[in-house]
Amino acid sequence: MSDPMAEIRASFFIECEELLESLQDGLQMMDDGDTDSETINVVFRAVHSIKGGAGAFGLDDLVRFAHRFETAMDEVRTGRFVPDAEAIRLFFACADILGDLVRAARDEETVSEDITGPALEKIDVLVGLEEEEEEALDFTPATLSFDLDVGGDLGGLPNLPDLPDLSTFPTAFETEDEITDLSPVGGAKGFQVIFKPEDSLYASGNEPLYLFRALRDLGDISVVCKCGALPDLDHLNPDTGYLSWMVTVHTEEAELSVREVFEFVDGLCLLEISPLSGPAPTALPDLTPAISAPVIPPEPEQALPTPLVPSDPILPPLADIEMPNAPSALVVKSAPIASVSDDAEDEFSLSSPNAMSGPTKTTGTPTQPRATVRVDLERIDRLVNLVGELVINQAMLSQSVAEAGLPPNSPVSTGLEEFLQLTRDIQESVMMIRAQPIKSLFQRMGRIVRESSASVGKEVRLHTDGENTEVDKTVIERLADPLTHMIRNAVDHGLESPEVRLAAGKPREGHVTLTAQHRSGRIVIEVADDGAGINRERVKEKAIEKGLVPADAQLSDSDIDNLLFLPGFSTASAISNLSGRGVGMDVVRSSIQSLGGRINITSQEGKGTTFSISLPLTLAVLDGMVVRVADETLVVPLNAILETLTLTDGDLKALGPETHVVQIRGGFVPLLDLGAELGYRSPLDSYVGGIVLLIGQEDGNRAALAVDAIEDQRQVVIKGLEGSYGRVPGIAAATILGDGQIALILDPMDLVSQASGRTKIRQPQHSLVG
Repeated sequence: MSDPMAEIRASFFIECEELLESLQDGLQMMDDGDTDSETINVVFRAVHSIKGGAGAFGLDDLVRFAHRFETAMDEVRTGRFVPDAEAIRLFFACADILGDLVRAARDEETVSEDITGPALEKIDVLVGLEEEEEEALDFTPATLSFDLDVGGDLGGLPNLPDLPDLSTFPTAFETEDEITDLSPVGGAKGFQVIFKPEDSLYASGNEPLYLFRALRDLGDISVVCKCGALPDLDHLNPDTGYLSWMVTVHTEEAELSVREVFEFVDGLCLLEISPLSGPAPTALPDLTPAISAPVIPPEPEQALPTPLVPSDPILPPLADIEMPNAPSALVVKSAPIASVSDDAEDEFSLSSPNAMSGPTKTTGTPTQPRATVRVDLERIDRLVNLVGELVINQAMLSQSVAEAGLPPNSPVSTGLEEFLQLTRDIQESVMMIRAQPIKSLFQRMGRIVRESSASVGKEVRLHTDGENTEVDKTVIERLADPLTHMIRNAVDHGLESPEVRLAAGKPREGHVTLTAQHRSGRIVIEVADDGAGINRERVKEKAIEKGLVPADAQLSDSDIDNLLFLPGFSTASAISNLSGRGVGMDVVRSSIQSLGGRINITSQEGKGTTFSISLPLTLAVLDGMVVRVADETLVVPLNAILETLTLTDGDLKALGPETHVVQIRGGFVPLLDLGAELGYRSPLDSYVGGIVLLIGQEDGNRAALAVDAIEDQRQVVIKGLEGSYGRVPGIAAATILGDGQIALILDPMDLVSQASGRTKIRQPQHSLVG
């Protein structure tokens, strides 16, 4: 049987990842100049929520750091401190450390004080806060006698004050109607919250008091406690929660902000939120209390509790208790809550809602947030594999029906078409489950930029675009290392130092841009910088010096750029923490190729460099065109094919002794014989009447692949070859067809880039002898 607390703890860390993402978003908006109150509140609430959840699980290191970070953000929120660029950089660093602490707590590890200590000291100095010191409380507990023989000696205890007669204590609301009778009228902005905790809420370590304090951060609140379900003392079960509350919140915030307060207790309570329709109270009515109780004046902030001595009352009163005539309720008036929290900002007042009572009832259906379910990735992977098997079996069934010669309008054929469409819908739905925005990966790169720029003494700003582009989760996980290398390369090699940039007429601060977009059924990620560009002369000299290319090699700009991907190549003059060892870009290309992707470089000297990565959207299933070449069955990804053509004599033009081009609508594209390029056969004598696939590349160029026949268009399951055979040029993966035959899945772009282009056999040269 699973441990419920372990499940709740795991859920907390998942929530923390989402809160950290919101924290990074908010800080980025502040860094971009958006410092309105809502943006600052997003940052504050993220840190506050992490601290609150961590406290419930006793994660002291996380709570301690989050509290100091939260205190600094509260200074910003209240306007006592206006952050500049240096402060926002520090907040980014604190957010990174907060993420480290969350992950360390999740993995039951620790983060060194050498990391957290300096950051906290900088916060205290920057914001002007004094480090909070833990002072020992001079506390002497009273010694009480539990001898219930009141007729005897009381053991020397002092005379105690008479306690009030609880039989006259006000009763609670008996019906929900009586609660809603307190709803305000008019046009007030805010919400009325009905909150009834389940027993599991207390068992999980949550406390309603902290929820009310969080509500207080949104605006003025008034709280009414409903205790009608409270039994006699003899029948009271300490493990059962009997109380519920009606809270009126006066705020300009949206309903979603109110619901966020209760997100950690979602499913552990009954919650109703409805908008107010009445004006905010201006003053409390002068009600005559039914009973009198001594009132303790508010203590000054951060005052220590007075030691309890035998002469003090056993039950000191904490608030004024009032008894309105109707409806009878327990109403708690504003008063400080002592000895509960050392956070000054967490102290909140409870005011009487009777000033807002009126004959109009508030009725409204709250807008429920869209429900989500968290599922282990292993279960989704299993579902993906099962869908793959379903696709294979559907192909086998289609093959069997075709071989049986059944007419297209037969019931079996019609049912098979419906089954095919259903299979496709299931496959697309499963792929959508696996897909997630690339935003989380982009946010990690922000930290890489900050740390790398600090290491080399450069000023760098990261810009992101297309971070909501969705891609398969496996692709995202395997992209982290390649992108890290590329970002570090851009900061260390691509961007100049501030002095050099100023001398070149550029801004002191360098820029790295990270973008993602869908293009031709693939995802394209680009890492661009506005640095000096690639010094191709220096790159060529280094390559010759290291013996990577011959000294007399004639290299194009593209060839020189690709030298950067050779193992052991580096242009760094000295070894640093970031570069100089010749390890990095070759690893990047290997990692990208293992994902079925490609990487290209474009660079303009003095303007900057752009690395472009092209990847498949998914590593599971794709739509392909099944073709036959030299009695071999191959699959060409459908998203790479622009159109299919049948060649005529007028379409073919000879170009040199061994190559042809195809004339298509006024343009020319190279003709590639797929069978010859893969080594299945020699080039054909004639391609007139042959079939070609017009392939579109990401750079806008095109090529025509000659095939013998087009057999089918179908969905195929991708089976990787890297683990068994390594990387095969021009081949992306393999698949199993409906008849059980294995077919190779081509990588058209890689095939075109490495093609020889031979479509004719060179004729021997004959010379006359005489």
